[in-house]
Amino acid sequence: MRVLVRSIIAAAAILAAEPARAQTYYPNYPVCMKVYSGGPGGGGGEYIDCGYTSLAQCAATASGRAAYCVVNPFWAYGNQEPPGRIYRQRHRAY
Repeated sequence: MRVLVRSIIAAAAILAAEPARAQTYYPNYPVCMKVYSGGPGGGGGEYIDCGYTSLAQCAATASGRAAYCVVNPFWAYGNQEPPGRIYRQRHRAY
């Protein structure tokens, strides 16, 4: 009887869990453009294009389209130096 109760609880927990969502932002560029690709009947969708180095570059590309630019929340180098300028700290041997 205990096995039956535990298996029912485990099955309920598995069925109640939501699927994980994938990261939609590409972390190598600081600016992303959200593009809406809908049709007249409401069909279509949206996609995110993260390949811009500035808001001005993104805005020029988004001009005349159903799109807008946002700062990439997952930008990998947001608080660091760009990849070409890596500084290493010297460690002292004690």
